[in-house]
Amino acid sequence: MKLDHIAIVASTLEAGVSWVEQALGVPLQPGGQHALFGTHNMLLSLGPDVYLEVIAVDPAAPPPGRARWFDLDRFTGTPRIGNWIVNTEDISSDVARLGEQIGRTVLLARADLRWTMAVPDSGVLPFDNIHPALIEWGGRHPAPTLIDQGVRLRALHVSHPQAQGLQALIDLGDDCVVYETGAPGLRAVFDTPSGRCTLG
Repeated sequence: MKLDHIAIVASTLEAGVSWVEQALGVPLQPGGQHALFGTHNMLLSLGPDVYLEVIAVDPAAPPPGRARWFDLDRFTGTPRIGNWIVNTEDISSDVARLGEQIGRTVLLARADLRWTMAVPDSGVLPFDNIHPALIEWGGRHPAPTLIDQGVRLRALHVSHPQAQGLQALIDLGDDCVVYETGAPGLRAVFDTPSGRCTLG
């Protein structure tokens, strides 16, 4: 497994995009709609195989009839990092290893993208929603198609009272992901064309 992308959650897509663009100093690119969950997003390259997405409930979409992913049904407040997503080459095996609390696999598509994701029925992941979501791409990955604007993820700080237990389950062997014992939360440090920036 390896880090795939970071999800910024917001009450509206416009609010999330404005927050990220003001902080990082670069524009995001159009993403699309996710009909199964009634959400939409915009994207930012973090390099050739990692990206950032801003995601929010799509007000133009009908209610999905199920809990939305990323715990968006309960979201309130200002935009923040809501989840991190790791890429696996065998999502079925990883879901079996991690247990049913990680979610059930769902096949998804948007334009020419195809992927499988593990989504809990409640929309809330283990470890107070700090556990990463799992994704397996079925072909093209979106990161190489995004405009590289010189933003790079320097560190993702994953904080939880049981951080060591989470690390034992999801240890990517990546120095970029830093596990810390503390209150549940996610914080990311970026290098941007205008300097270093931290989002939480």
